[in-house]
Amino acid sequence: MLENKRTVMMVDDNEIDLKINSKIITITKLFDEIIVCKSGLEGMDYLNKFIDSPEKLPNYILLDIQMPDMNGFDFLDCYKRLPKQFINKCQVIMLSSSLDFGDIKRAEANPHVIKLLKKPLSPTELSELL
Repeated sequence: MLENKRTVMMVDDNEIDLKINSKIITITKLFDEIIVCKSGLEGMDYLNKFIDSPEKLPNYILLDIQMPDMNGFDFLDCYKRLPKQFINKCQVIMLSSSLDFGDIKRAEANPHVIKLLKKPLSPTELSELL
């Protein structure tokens, strides 16, 4: 991860959410690169594939909670087993369309999650967080 380059990985199974959030991220110019993964498994595969290539890894992960096969919390269970030097440089922001109280509590309790945001992304909320 180059200090001057900011990369975000979006992990979401919803094509429309991915399009909307990509557009918001592009407009805000908060990131130089967007990695799009359409499932938790695809996101984890990407991270495992490039774990030894820091320049290909994201600084932030926007992670959807509700996904088939591997939901956001399952993803975090795998994520926490990745090398510490990566985890310390990459921050996870969880996204949810329904702010279920149980999900909020679980996300807030997870040491790897810096915030749970409601979909669609709010440019103001995102820039304040970063």
